[in-house]
Amino acid sequence: MTPRDTALTVERVRASGVVRELPEVVGAPGTLLECTFLADSDVSATVVAVAPPREAEDGLQPRAGTVDAAARYGIDLAELSDRAGGAAFRGVAGQVAVVDLPRTHGAGRLPWDGLPQRIVLLGIGGGTTTDLRRAGAALAGATRGLARVVSAATAGAGTRGVRAFVEGYLLAAYRPPRLTGPAPVSSGETATQDPAEQLVLLGNDVPDTIAEAARAARATWLVRDLANTPSNIKDPAWFARRAVALADAAGLSTSVLGPRELAAQGFGGILAVGAGSASPPRLATITYEPVDAAPGARHVVIVGKGITYDTGGLSIKPREAMVPMKTDMAGAAVALATVLAAADAGVRHRVTAVLPLAENHVGAASYRPGDVLRLHSGRSVEIANTDAEGRIVLADALSYAVSELEPDLLVDVATLTGAASLGLGRGHGALYGTDEPLLAVLEEASASTGEQLWRMPLVEDYTDALRSTVADLRHVPLEPQGGGSITAALFLREFTDGVAWAHLDIAGPARATSNRHEVTEGATGFGARLLLRFLADLD
Repeated sequence: MTPRDTALTVERVRASGVVRELPEVVGAPGTLLECTFLADSDVSATVVAVAPPREAEDGLQPRAGTVDAAARYGIDLAELSDRAGGAAFRGVAGQVAVVDLPRTHGAGRLPWDGLPQRIVLLGIGGGTTTDLRRAGAALAGATRGLARVVSAATAGAGTRGVRAFVEGYLLAAYRPPRLTGPAPVSSGETATQDPAEQLVLLGNDVPDTIAEAARAARATWLVRDLANTPSNIKDPAWFARRAVALADAAGLSTSVLGPRELAAQGFGGILAVGAGSASPPRLATITYEPVDAAPGARHVVIVGKGITYDTGGLSIKPREAMVPMKTDMAGAAVALATVLAAADAGVRHRVTAVLPLAENHVGAASYRPGDVLRLHSGRSVEIANTDAEGRIVLADALSYAVSELEPDLLVDVATLTGAASLGLGRGHGALYGTDEPLLAVLEEASASTGEQLWRMPLVEDYTDALRSTVADLRHVPLEPQGGGSITAALFLREFTDGVAWAHLDIAGPARATSNRHEVTEGATGFGARLLLRFLADLD
């Protein structure tokens, strides 16, 4: 069987009205010397993996396929790397040096005649999953626009290493939607330029692992697409329609509550947050029922914060803080992408995504500091800051999930607090919860996917901050006392009714100001791969 025979079909992904083509990724046995189509004119580059020197005075360490490539090309790759990258190229994970070999003009022949003229020296560091994910991301950037690239960088890396490498490659391939040209801006159509049309992995025969990595990348791309869509297009009704369309295409069941149904069923929080906007709120629910449920299968409900734009309301944000607020629905996008990917993967647990969708605007009907709201649970909440709207819509959605959906496990994900971002930076999400086994599986999924979570405490002494003299609860402390991410989590816990619950505050890692490894500028899609891995690993 030749590598061509094992080619996977290019998959098309429709997200936010955007059609994208994922690069074809092929798992094929063999080495560079055995590869029958290395000299194929369609192959644009050969990727050679190297690692850092063991000792300071040593040279770069060859990895799988490197010696074969040197023999086939008839060149000294160590010398080539020195010329291409100089002293700065040390084989660190994510370092790349590209060499274009000379061509002959005349009757003479060079050892590499008939082979790809471009060699990509790719640093893979120590070969950990993090290193391989970063190496894959670097390769995507270095080979953008090429026809086909062959690499043995993952040979012997195992399924986790291959998955990490392919995920990194596909995640870094993402480019945000561009609304350009004569088409109406409301169409949301974009054009993207992928990296190499095909990445051929040599020395691997792991099509299931590659498909799994592609599925995780598609989920992340969907979150990025939705979160990067401008809010003049992406109002609550638009988001709900997109969720239903994607769910219908996957054969999932859906329901959407509009303003009238929300009022009739007592969703006082979602309605209050959305009252200042000309675009009314929605509550969308998408459910996946496994055909082949696992013994003891559980119902996992994922609630995602869906504020499609956040001005802060009457407690208005500074202009600079409003600029990225089109991404304040990233939690809802993660919940949606997770249930869709779970269905595609055939996860053996029932999964439901609950998406409370609203715009937090300034208008004649805006809710005010000092108002008392009656939420879905029947409890009253005193409002102290209208810019803390996320926990209000989540409280309604969590209460609805507990009372109507009968979850065994309840997870919420939200760009909730600036405090989490200040405390943990842009690299980690804050993890809270009430169930140790649930938290342990989430932490394992975090380590596996590289989407990092940090366990945070639910400090019982801080519950005093939730006390109100005029209502059952106050949703933020009246006086600043620190620990804002903790008090927000404590507030949400009040609406979980003892169900095993975890809260992911992703305010920091959900957005990025620049590209870094597999993370792209703008919406990052953080959380989708993590939750998909969590569902796959859940007993």
